[in-house]
Parts: sequence; C-alpha cells; structure tokens
Amino acid sequence: MTDHDGGTRPRVCIVGGGPAGVMAGVLLARQGVPVTVLEKHADFHRDFRGDTIHPSTLEILDELSWRDDFLRLPHDAMSSVEIAFGDERVLVADFSRLRAASPFVAFVPQWDFLTFLAERGAALPDFALRHGVEVTGLVRERGRVTGVTGMQDGQAVRFDADLVIGADGRSSVVRTLAGLAVTADTTPIDVFWMRVPRRQGEHLPLFTGGGGALICIDRGAYWQLAYAFPPGTADRLRRAGLDALRTRIAALRPELADATSALTGWDDVHELKVRVDHLRRWSAPGLLCIGDAAHAMSPAGGVGINLAIQDAVATANLLGPILVERLPSDRELDAVRRRRLVPARVTQRFQDRILRGFYAPADAAAPIRLPRPLRIVRRLAFLRHLTGRLIGLGVRPEHVRPAGVRPR
Repeated sequence: MTDHDGGTRPRVCIVGGGPAGVMAGVLLARQGVPVTVLEKHADFHRDFRGDTIHPSTLEILDELSWRDDFLRLPHDAMSSVEIAFGDERVLVADFSRLRAASPFVAFVPQWDFLTFLAERGAALPDFALRHGVEVTGLVRERGRVTGVTGMQDGQAVRFDADLVIGADGRSSVVRTLAGLAVTADTTPIDVFWMRVPRRQGEHLPLFTGGGGALICIDRGAYWQLAYAFPPGTADRLRRAGLDALRTRIAALRPELADATSALTGWDDVHELKVRVDHLRRWSAPGLLCIGDAAHAMSPAGGVGINLAIQDAVATANLLGPILVERLPSDRELDAVRRRRLVPARVTQRFQDRILRGFYAPADAAAPIRLPRPLRIVRRLAFLRHLTGRLIGLGVRPEHVRPAGVRPR
C-alpha cells in the first residue's frame, strides 16, 4: 500500500475527478488544505458528458479571476434556449435579464473545462490529481472513515485522509461503500447517445421534440446526439431496429437523414439509463458526498454540472476554514447537506414536473402536439425569464468566499 506521495498524509481525499471533485479540490487547496483528487480514468476525454457551463458557474470563475482565461477556450455562447417542436419553435428560457457577468450558457467540452480547472489546481502546492486510480474500499478506524483503498496500474494502493469526499457521480462507489441510504425518484426519460458527422457550417437547434426528443451538441466535426424517450422503452426501440431509429431521428431533424447512415450497428448507440435520486444523509464520520453522488440529476436543462459546482463551492466555503485547523464535526459535515438540499430537490422537481411534457412518447407515428408547458411559456412571456433564472443561476447560487474567511 502507498499513500499519495510516499509519506505525506493528505487532509482531504476526493474520489471522482468530475466537476464537483476537481472544483472542490482546487477551492480547498486554494485555502491551504492539502487535497488529493482521485480519478479512475486515465484522462478527462470521454463523450456523453455535460458541456453546458451556465452563468452561475461563469460567475464563480469570475470571482476567481479565471473567467476571461476560460472564455478564451473555443466555445459557443447561448443567450436563450429555443425548443423546436414539430414545425413550431418556442423560446423557453431567456438569460438576458440575469444579473450576472456572463448572461449566457457557454458550450465547452467537459474535458476542456476539467483540464482548465486541473491546470489551476496544479499551480497550487496543496493540490494533487491522480489519474487511473479505481477506488474499491474505505479505510475505517474506530468508526470513522480515514481513507480509501483501490487499484492503480494493477497495484493495490491506499490513500489516508482526515476527510474523504465522494464526488464519483450517479453510480457512486463511495456512497455504496459507506452504506448511505438512497431514495430513488421517478425519471421522465432514458437516452440513447450517439455521434454522427456534421457538415461544415451546419447549425441545428439544441432541442427538438416530437416523436421522442433529440438534443444536438456541436462537436465541430460531428454532432453528439441524445435521443430521449420514456423510461423502459429502450428494448422496444432496439427490437424495432436501427433503421427505425434512423427514421425517428430524421423525422425530428430531416437534415440528419444522411448523417445517420454512420450508425452501422447498436455498438454505435450508447444507452444512458437516467436515474434521479438523493441521499437521506450526505455524510458519515470522516466522509461527505456531493454532486451526483448525493443527488443524481436528469440531463434535462443541462443543470447537473452546474449544481455539482455549487455543491463544491459550498463545501469549500463551509469546511475549508475548519480543515486548516482541525477535523470537522459530524454536524459541520452535515452543514453542506443543510445548505444544498433545497436547491437540489427543487431542481430535481423542476426537471421532472416542468420538463416532463417536453419529452413526447417515442412513437414516430403519433401526432405532434405542442406540450402544455410550452404552450403556457409561449403565452406568458415572463415565464421565459423565470426559467432563464432557474436554469442560468439556479436556486441559492453560491459565491466563492475569500480564502481564510470563516463561515457564519
């Protein structure tokens, strides 16, 4: 067994190198808390991850004086959200009235965003990032979590810590190992992810509804597509055949009819079973879960990455000043849940109840009718600004507290 650098005991070990984990690590290290972030993959470069950096996250980057550097990365800016549904288009979210330094959503591949954060962390003496570490166990001493065990390059490794933070996503190993009880919610959709070629200069709506729903993310040389459908119908779609899926996609976006020929088999189509859930408790002695590990989100609205970032900021604000001096108590760990529970639950309910109607049944023969939520938003203009506020900034947006400032 080895520790993170051959002898130095890290104060915090974060499991999961996604947005919540890397941001929490950087913000804690910025306060002088030694942090090691463990990521099981060899790099950040994976498809089918959220790419939307919302105004709330851009505000945080601005507070850190990183926003201008970040926006020099190749990106697309979206100041409003328009949904195509059949032959109709409806403006459903307008960010123009947000009191924010950047009132738009920036589309940046998540691997670029994580690399950007990791580079900022690498400049800090108390930040370490270890790729290729798969955590398989928790270390416990006298009823308290004191580290993790795992595998790296075929070798057993151990990382001791005063606090373990589980930021390892909706399939969190940490929360399972800790025995934290999970409450599952209903899910309005499941998703097929795939990629097809993109013509130079081709522009498509982000969201198209009708027989199922299609999300189109511009990756430059290709479109990353998400075909959403009611949960439990994936097997029926597979039985109908790949040609039927191509037909459904072309019915939503005729421009993609030729591009879908690039789908040569079901190996080119990846199923994401959307799971929406939340932990009753986010913490145990010596351990805390944040982000999707604490409250798995639907991809609706693209808010999951930004809610995870908010959790990370709250964690650093509440626990950073404590960790530079001592171990946080159980109640101090639970303060993160008490602060972030309402924003997480309100957002999950918004995704389920408000956006459920946007995902029509996956029946290409069904008549396309504008869902009731869209009809209401089209009629009441103020709702598009309210939706823009909820999607863009969220409930109870967090702000970076200057290093060394104690929470009240």
